[in-house]
Amino acid sequence: MILHIVKARYKKKYMIWLRLNDGSEGIVDLKDELYGEMFEPLKNIKRFKSFRVDPELETLVWENGADLAPEFLRDRMLVLSS
Repeated sequence: MILHIVKARYKKKYMIWLRLNDGSEGIVDLKDELYGEMFEPLKNIKRFKSFRVDPELETLVWENGADLAPEFLRDRMLVLSS
């Protein structure tokens, strides 16, 4: 099964609640993942909070072009249910 992000909501700090198309949902803390040219700007919490679920890519994207693969997010997610 190819993973997709179905829903995402900002929780606090650098934490995002996610629901994936496999039925799993949980919280991912991205604080330690924001490094490199694309992700450094997202250390600004206002920019970080501006994410959305792209309807074509079906994952989290930011205005600066940064995105994270659903598999990457799932691997780092504290699973609340599946």
